[in-house]
Amino acid sequence: MDRAEQFSDLYQGQYEAVLRYALRRTDPETARDVVAETFLVAWRRLDAVPAESSMAGPWLYGVARRVLANTERSRLRAERLMTRLGQEQRATNAPDAAGSIAESARLRSALATLSELDQEALRLVGWEELDLAAAALAMGCTRATMAVRLHRARRRLEQALGMADCGGSRAVSGRAGPLRKISKETR
Repeated sequence: MDRAEQFSDLYQGQYEAVLRYALRRTDPETARDVVAETFLVAWRRLDAVPAESSMAGPWLYGVARRVLANTERSRLRAERLMTRLGQEQRATNAPDAAGSIAESARLRSALATLSELDQEALRLVGWEELDLAAAALAMGCTRATMAVRLHRARRRLEQALGMADCGGSRAVSGRAGPLRKISKETR
């Protein structure tokens, strides 16, 4: 199989999955740009794409994750520049079409309190339905490290959801609260 056929098979087999991955993390226009950049990287590094089709998706998720991070950094720089120039920029959020809006908002709010690594670990396993080995490949770590990350991320999400249910007050029991302890553990 020549290079063009190999890429065509990869593109046709993985495009929809990579697009869904990006759409869950950003707006539709940016998601399409991220997917295009991800497949550009795949074309350039076609020899680095795992030959096994079950591992090609997680490899592409890893590329897309880095493309999204670069896109987000660029967006933040542009926003700071616009603010400096005295112009306001309005952010638009796509409507949440999944399930109950209230529950989705509660979950997103709790998820937003977690670190980027925790969020990504939970999303890869929960949204992208990857197993530990595939999620580890996408995150660029070992399976054992991914298992630990996922366990800790789930525990932190559960604590964040509990804090949201209690009204978010950390000082209820007179302690600093579990979120402070978590942030110290992750440093």
